[in-house]
Amino acid sequence: MTEKYLHEPECAGCRYNRQVMERLKNERISEREIEALSDVFKVFGDGTRLKILWALFDRELCVFDISEKLGMSQSAISHQLRTLKQARLVKARREGKNTFYSLDDEHVKRIIEQVMIHVEEEIQ
Repeated sequence: MTEKYLHEPECAGCRYNRQVMERLKNERISEREIEALSDVFKVFGDGTRLKILWALFDRELCVFDISEKLGMSQSAISHQLRTLKQARLVKARREGKNTFYSLDDEHVKRIIEQVMIHVEEEIQ
């Protein structure tokens, strides 16, 4: 982001939280916040977990469907889903005997979208 962009009074398409942006510009980040951010990035740093997040990007799936889609065992998927749930990147919904997983909220979707935009710019 350029300095000019940060100082513009209004941006019709801007989805950034202005309070967070002001903190980023003017305050030091606490060690606790650094640790929390680092933990989230570590979770995103695993290829299998990224594949699961991608599979859940715009749909809700059960462990069986995810394992079929990714060609992995259900136990391997369950293990990774546990990590993703602990990081609050996915959520679970029970329906009878089945549990369905989806992205936890729109923030997770935006993170994936923004990183994908960045990666595509680098590849081209």
